[in-house]
Amino acid sequence: MSGVSRRAVICDFGGVLTSPLLGAFAAVQDQSGASVEALSGAMTRVSEATGTHPLSDLEKGLITESHFLSVLEAQIDGEVSLRGFRETYFSALHPNEAMIDYMAELSARGLRTALLTNNVREWEPLWRAKLPQLDRTFEVVVDSAFVGMRKPEPEIYELTVERLGGVTADDCVFIDDTEVNCAAARELGMYAVRFVDSESAIGEVEAALGAR
Repeated sequence: MSGVSRRAVICDFGGVLTSPLLGAFAAVQDQSGASVEALSGAMTRVSEATGTHPLSDLEKGLITESHFLSVLEAQIDGEVSLRGFRETYFSALHPNEAMIDYMAELSARGLRTALLTNNVREWEPLWRAKLPQLDRTFEVVVDSAFVGMRKPEPEIYELTVERLGGVTADDCVFIDDTEVNCAAARELGMYAVRFVDSESAIGEVEAALGAR
C-alpha cells in the first residue's frame, strides 16, 4: 500500500450492511412456495424471450415491482403468489450492526463515505428504515432505481465518485458482497473488498487505508 492515500469508502447495502440476502430469499421461498431456483429460472426465461433481464430493468427503475412480480408468477409452474414479496423479504433482512457502526466510525474519522446500492424504487422506505443514521453516515447515496443504471455498469461507479466530489476512483475503497461488482470497481481503479464477513472486511479496508 506504500504511497497510496485512499480517503473515500463506497459501501454496498444488501449483504454488507445487512444479513446475507440468501436468508431473505429463503423467507420468500417459505412464504410463497417459489424456490430460489424457480425464481432464477423464471427470470432467465423472461430474459431469453425479451432480450433484457427483468431484474436489471427493475433495479434501473424501468419497470415497476408489480410488473416484475406478475411476469415471474406467469413463468413459474404451479400456483404461486408473490404478493407480499417485499414485506417478507425485508422482515428477514437484518441490520449488520458491526458494518453499520464501522461506516459511521469511518465518517467520524474524516473519510468520505458513499452508499451505492442496486435496489428497487418501491423498496426505498423499507431499506432506508434499516439504517436510521443513513444521512449522518453517508455523504452520498446512489440508488440504482433512481439513476437508471446499476452495478456492475461502470457509469454508476463514476456517478458515485462524481457526486462525492473532490476524489477520484483511485482514492476509493469499495465494499460489496458480489465479486462481479468488485471486479468492475477494480477496473476503474478502486481498491475493492469482497465482503464475506465483517471482521475480515474491516481488516482489509483498514489495510487499504493504512497509508493515511
